[in-house]
Amino acid sequence: METTRSDVLVLGGGVIGLSCALALLHRGASVRVLDRGEPGCGASHGNCGTLTPSHAIPLSVPDMPWRALHWMLRRDAPLYVNPHPDWERWRWLLGFARRCNAAAAERAAVVRAAILQRSWTLLPRVLVDEGIDCEYAPAGNLFVYRTAQALAHDRGEIEWLHRLGIAATPLRGDEVEALEPALLPGVVGGVLHPDDAQLRPDKLVDGLARRVRECGGVIETGAAVEGFRCADGRVAAVRTPRGEFIGGRIVLALGAWTPRVAALLDLHVPIQPGKGYSITMSRPELCPQRALVLHEPSVCVTAWGSGYRLGSTMEFSGYDAHLNRTRLDALRRGAAAYLRAPLGAQVHEEWWGWRPMCVDEIPLIGPVARWNNLLLASGHGMLGVSMSAATAELVATLVAGGQPLLDAAAYSPARFDL
Repeated sequence: METTRSDVLVLGGGVIGLSCALALLHRGASVRVLDRGEPGCGASHGNCGTLTPSHAIPLSVPDMPWRALHWMLRRDAPLYVNPHPDWERWRWLLGFARRCNAAAAERAAVVRAAILQRSWTLLPRVLVDEGIDCEYAPAGNLFVYRTAQALAHDRGEIEWLHRLGIAATPLRGDEVEALEPALLPGVVGGVLHPDDAQLRPDKLVDGLARRVRECGGVIETGAAVEGFRCADGRVAAVRTPRGEFIGGRIVLALGAWTPRVAALLDLHVPIQPGKGYSITMSRPELCPQRALVLHEPSVCVTAWGSGYRLGSTMEFSGYDAHLNRTRLDALRRGAAAYLRAPLGAQVHEEWWGWRPMCVDEIPLIGPVARWNNLLLASGHGMLGVSMSAATAELVATLVAGGQPLLDAAAYSPARFDL
């Protein structure tokens, strides 16, 4: 087969890979994207479709290990860890648990807030400049509570977000119900995140893929990475079923598959797949007016003009590729406890996808020391859409040798000796 050469090869056609490809094309590079399937066929397809500076605070708060141990006994819990033996998964979980302290959580929150706020500024501009219609709506995100205990537990996060420069407004129960008529009575309170937004992620990815091609980029489908040819400290070629591809620079943006592919290059990347679920339906008769987070069951609700989605949950089961119906049923039950019309008449899709969860909950963006032409752009966890535009800007700036606006060292793989 013929060898194909580009200035930059982007491995991965999800929202991160396509955003990086488009930003690199605008910098004048020739770009080729390699993906095992169609663009956006992984976690970029069925996620909740929210742009959320409000999610700057990481999961690794001090009490999370105890909550996780409790949830392990429930297969329908918001966070479920499969107890079956898996050394890589348990090593990752131990590393995560060691970071569940106030100092580490504060550091992660600051770094996450910076990239989330930069993306919040950039992404709406990208959508306008590129002519991408993905039902973007800056309507805010409303966190809803039905128990006083859960509300009191999370009140401290409002002040934390304010210190990070992120808007968060506490509301009484009656204020929440007045703001969102789709909710059932019995709300004790809520938090409005007015700067959050929502969009339809599959339409975003379709638009990015279209623009990559229109700008001269090439997207190779059916091009799963099978191996590499390396020489003189460089990745000389990427081997796929479609043949070998050569790039002056290689951007590895394979989401949850990153550690498996990186292992072929003798790199141990501290990412585990965190399986998320969603159900996409027709719009119910009484539809929420903005994105919601139903706090106690940890269910996200997103309504667009073209549809309606229940999503979220986190399951650590390695690379198990089965759809766990217990998790889907939990989404339905959670919505039924909060919403007057929780389900649409027609179910369009029941979905799961692997999120790339980095052990310190900060994405890995930047060059690696082992190979002098390889960069990582992965580990965004549940925030791939939210961090995509700023990630692309950072990658394109690093490839061009410019000075990034973000602190590149904070996201560098070097923090794990990569």
